[in-house]
Amino acid sequence: MPKYLVIVESPAKEKTISKILGKDFTVKSSFGHIRDLPKSKLSIDIEHNFKPTYVNIAKAKKTISDLKKYSKDSDTIYLATDFDREGEAIAWHLKEALDLPDSKISRITFHEITPEAIKEAVQNPRKIDYALVDSQQARRILDRIVGYKLSPLLWKKIKIGLSAGRVQSVAVMIICDREEEIKRFVPVEYWSVEAELSKKGIENFFTATLASKNGVKFEKLSIKNKEESDTILKELEGAKYIVKSVESKQRRRSPYAPYTTSTMQQDASRRLGFSASKTMMVAQKLYEGINVGGDGSAGLITYMRTDSLNIAKSVQNETLKFIEDNYGKNFAPETPRFYKTKSKGAQEAHEAIRPTSPRRLPASIKQFLSPDEFKLYDLIWKRFMASQMSDAVYNTVSADISANDYIFRASGSTLIFDGFLKVYHIEDDEKESKLPELNDGEVLDLKQLLPQQHFTEPPPRYNEASLIKALEEHGIGRPSTYAPTIKTILDRVYVRLENKKFMPTNLGIVVNDVLKKHFGNIINVEFTAEIEEKLDEIAEDKIAWQNVLKNFYEPFEKDLSEAEKNLERQKIEPQKSGEICPNCGKSMVIRDSRIGRFLGCSGYPECKTTMQLGKDGKAAPESEETDMKCEKCESPLIKKIGFRGKPYLACKKYPECKTTYNIDKNGNKVLKPEPEKTDIKCEKCGSMMLKRIGKRGPFLTCSAFPKCRNLQWINQKKETDKKPESQKKKPLKKK
Repeated sequence: MPKYLVIVESPAKEKTISKILGKDFTVKSSFGHIRDLPKSKLSIDIEHNFKPTYVNIAKAKKTISDLKKYSKDSDTIYLATDFDREGEAIAWHLKEALDLPDSKISRITFHEITPEAIKEAVQNPRKIDYALVDSQQARRILDRIVGYKLSPLLWKKIKIGLSAGRVQSVAVMIICDREEEIKRFVPVEYWSVEAELSKKGIENFFTATLASKNGVKFEKLSIKNKEESDTILKELEGAKYIVKSVESKQRRRSPYAPYTTSTMQQDASRRLGFSASKTMMVAQKLYEGINVGGDGSAGLITYMRTDSLNIAKSVQNETLKFIEDNYGKNFAPETPRFYKTKSKGAQEAHEAIRPTSPRRLPASIKQFLSPDEFKLYDLIWKRFMASQMSDAVYNTVSADISANDYIFRASGSTLIFDGFLKVYHIEDDEKESKLPELNDGEVLDLKQLLPQQHFTEPPPRYNEASLIKALEEHGIGRPSTYAPTIKTILDRVYVRLENKKFMPTNLGIVVNDVLKKHFGNIINVEFTAEIEEKLDEIAEDKIAWQNVLKNFYEPFEKDLSEAEKNLERQKIEPQKSGEICPNCGKSMVIRDSRIGRFLGCSGYPECKTTMQLGKDGKAAPESEETDMKCEKCESPLIKKIGFRGKPYLACKKYPECKTTYNIDKNGNKVLKPEPEKTDIKCEKCGSMMLKRIGKRGPFLTCSAFPKCRNLQWINQKKETDKKPESQKKKPLKKK
């Protein structure tokens, strides 16, 4: 009987697919990439048509050895890596590193990890798509050249340890440009005039806004100052307010499209407060499979790195039937909804992000999910369900009211059919506002006139959601790059998050200025978007990847040579604080780090004094003695400021006594529990997992932290479902 080996990227996917395919198939994980360009050198032979030199990743040595053994014993090897360019490249690297013959290889892809999708993929294999591999390889080489050529220049001219990147540098530039806009912004004064009116003999009033005079419409900035506002008020003295016309009509509001990667990240940021990287981490778990009872693990959502809005016809039909059965026939549109992808170069072979089964309601599986998994799944389910439902319908009324030469306008709307709003609430949805029944020619009572002063506001700083939206609109990066790009610019301290808004640091501003001045040909929105289009053309087998790199490298090398000669050493001036160092008497300055801003002595490195920075820009007290006692040694407890400014209690006798406490909402001490050892091994590095209790419940974290940051939420159901070591499936032995 033939033997089949299926190679996937992650252990979680390995477990789920193994249960689906059964005992005839051996499913193994590659743990992601097993080959890459070495970190120690460029490894791109520019003189010989940009030929890359790949090496096996050191930590993948055992994985490669094991996969080679399984490969030799298998008649067919299915490369089941992710359904994107990165996944295609991993499949090719597996073929090369394992020395697999073409005759034994079958490439399979799937949008979702369900029995139907996996079995269909196995029945319809294809060959490795080398155009997709070339596209990923071109991106990797391009980013390697930019990073490894520009970074040493930044080390020499600005600061050791800096990095530059084709996409990350443009993201920093967008944030810096917005900051410049805000600094240059000059507010402009303008006024508005509203009238509070009511029907004769009725106390309740409604508001109408000044709209025009003698047929000339008032724009936002038409009334420039108080003098002009006062003139209008004087001309309205003694005026009769008469209903000139009333118009009633229905307005329909259509649902949003189902999620793509960027819209999911934006919505999760706005609604759940998730960072882009957290959203992708949670979505990965939902995609790869979670034990929700019954037959074991199941993939709950489709592939989460996509810019397509396609929906499988069979799923669409099933969804419409579900909507009719659960909400009523009028909640299902007469014809299925189709959405057109606006993103440049969208991969239309993909699907939008959706639940693998519309009948798997979030509430029905809540007990099997961590709080974060439930929140994101609930969001994805509701967004997809709403995208297939009927429009919401409003009754709208607008009335023009004359007063001397002026026209005031009042409007109101009432929701008469909720449609898709039944499942997906929209925060920016207008509040219902009813107008009383008005008739043409009716005279109204004036309660009062309300002149209001306003000032124009600067453009807002970017948050994660709006930055991702800007990157997508400009065609910068792809679904898989948004989260790592944001993480990189934060880790490099080029930008910082303040009140969830991105602000450039002094370092980021200096680096951005240097790159814009000396590498403006490549560090700009237009060039970066153009490169993405070229990569799409490579993926479509329209152009050779080497030509794209050649056209990029020649002007880049010229700019690099000129910058080496002409760029002077840059100095980063920290912001002054007004505080004095308690140890040496020199001034303290405000510095940026990965975990936030702090005060550091200007005499560094001779004086290494640092202090916490308070919200008022002054030095925050390092510790504050309380009247609470340590439960272990009875010493007083001291209130300290910890990681990211979070307060906690510590024993005054530290380091002799290392007892610490959390502080609850009421200011009471809560003893931090010691982590509990388990017999569970980390899926990423093999170390022991520790059980800890967080504010959202129990979770497992790797004992090798911070080198390994693997974290898994758990609950009672999941713990009881774990099989003892003796019952776990043992690897196949070579015959």
